[in-house]
Amino acid sequence: MPDTKKAKSKKSGKSGETGTSGKTATTGRPGKAGKAPGTGGTGPAEGVAVAFRPEPDEKGLDFARAWVEFPDPADDEQVFRCDLTWLTSRWTCIFGKGCQGIQEGRADDGCCTLGAHFSDEDDEARVAGHVARLTPELWQFHEVGTASGWTQLDDDGEKQTRRWKGSCIFQNRPGFPGGAGCSLHILALREGREPLETKPDVCWQLPIRRTYDWIDRPDDTRVLQISIGEYDRRGWGPGGHDLHWWCTSATSAHGAGEPVYVSYRAELTELMGKAGYDALVELCEARLASLLPMAPHPADPPAPAQDAARGKGRA
Repeated sequence: MPDTKKAKSKKSGKSGETGTSGKTATTGRPGKAGKAPGTGGTGPAEGVAVAFRPEPDEKGLDFARAWVEFPDPADDEQVFRCDLTWLTSRWTCIFGKGCQGIQEGRADDGCCTLGAHFSDEDDEARVAGHVARLTPELWQFHEVGTASGWTQLDDDGEKQTRRWKGSCIFQNRPGFPGGAGCSLHILALREGREPLETKPDVCWQLPIRRTYDWIDRPDDTRVLQISIGEYDRRGWGPGGHDLHWWCTSATSAHGAGEPVYVSYRAELTELMGKAGYDALVELCEARLASLLPMAPHPADPPAPAQDAARGKGRA
């Protein structure tokens, strides 16, 4: 868990959101500087609240959540705060299987329309090592990417993956013989790796959101609180409300056979460390073993136990 050690160097009590480097990691940053995502137009001003109008299959952003806090078994100077409502939900990625995309008219892009910012130089260097192994058979835009580059600077001079023909340059379009979707993801699967090894930090972390807060306790001690939760529309900043569609609150993306804490085992282990993840699993299993777990995710389908309990209540 290399990133949490870097986070400990912070002296302020302010919160932070990080990639694996301990620095802010965002994808495309819609809403930054007041711009609406993918349009170049003016979006909501910084700090201005915007009413969220859910798409037809999206639930609202505000609902009861069940959070649990527990000490990090591997580090007595930090604690985990985890959203069990999200981590035990039945969300799954439906890219290419009903995903509506974050930009209207570009469903095939999924959440890759805006490209990905690197969390730091190490993140970029790690990705570059894997890009070097991509071939024209795996990467649709291999020729242009190797000839004129696969990164660009955003309006604030920060490095991100290059956008090409309306989306991330690593995004293979439908019909490409090597497969549609992220070429770095495809590379990982071909080589028997976890995609988190080859993709930019923010890409493999979504839709898990990790934030840090230094907590000052009444006895004048300080502990680093690491929160693990849902990367909902608000996680994108003010412009998140302008996304055409977002999957974490969409009923069409809930209904997987495995809960998030199981399907995202590799990612959560990387974010929390093995000991932290193992402790999380015990708490998630205890929650799911309850007849009526408190605060289920509103986008999840009703569980059989919940249906049975409701039936008993009506008898």
